[in-house]
Amino acid sequence: MEDFNRIIESLSVRFIRCRHLDILHSVTVNNAYDVENTLIVVGEGSTVTLETTAETAYAGDMLFMPAGKACHLTFGMRDRSIQIGNEEFIHNREQYFRKHVPTQELKNGTKLQNYFHINFEAKVFDSVSFFTSLDLPAFVIKGNKRLLQITEEIVRESEADSVGRERVIQLQTDLLVVEIIRYILTNHRFTEKLATNNTYFRDPRLIDIFTYIKNNLSGDLSNRVLARVANVSEDYVGQYFKMLTGINPQDYIEYQRMEMAVNLLRTSKKSIRAIGNEVGYKDTAYFCRRFKMMFGIPAGKMRRRESLMNL
Repeated sequence: MEDFNRIIESLSVRFIRCRHLDILHSVTVNNAYDVENTLIVVGEGSTVTLETTAETAYAGDMLFMPAGKACHLTFGMRDRSIQIGNEEFIHNREQYFRKHVPTQELKNGTKLQNYFHINFEAKVFDSVSFFTSLDLPAFVIKGNKRLLQITEEIVRESEADSVGRERVIQLQTDLLVVEIIRYILTNHRFTEKLATNNTYFRDPRLIDIFTYIKNNLSGDLSNRVLARVANVSEDYVGQYFKMLTGINPQDYIEYQRMEMAVNLLRTSKKSIRAIGNEVGYKDTAYFCRRFKMMFGIPAGKMRRRESLMNL
């Protein structure tokens, strides 16, 4: 328990967005994926099914997707859903969802299935995505009134224009992350993964590597450079990194670079070439190939995806 107290103290949490969406047509998305942590809160009379485990979340339930973890999701009724891939879903999102319209504003009074979609970051020492590093799959959360109260507060504040809105949302997002961690621990979820994948924060040399990578994504991040940062041999640094994190350093670096690329696609109007250069890829064609391999869609379509997030 003390280990997780230390982790929580080291976490930097950032709220990204909250959306309330109506489901226009039931759809099953294969390999649904996001670069940020996603919490789906199911609305009244609605369902979202995690096809990977055949768990269905009903009104008041939640489905949590750690950043970077793909899963199969059905929004709405399973027996009436259309099956599509993640790329097609992103490109044609408006066919399946729209911004929520209250029943009283609809001319025919029809009430569609709806849900809330909350995105946030949670990073240890502002460097590594916490839930991703634990290698947790997506999972359904049922009967957690405390977590539901927190999400309702985030939703209310995000839809309001009150003094202190951003501060309240940030405080509630901090609580959201803590409550998800408490839920996992209290319900003994993923015990084996927690036991093997939470050791990275204990070694200050590894934290030095994380910090250096974060601050030098456009530069040389070879094993030779990382070995110098951690004060270990070049031959050993890859083994050392994988022993503590479960992944190779170059795989981790590529994920961080691509995560930054997605952030730039979302927040800037820079060209694909400029973004590739900024995250350490001098060859734009190679950057585009690696981007599509990692996310399943081209960088340009990812930018369109981000524009559709504000449906």
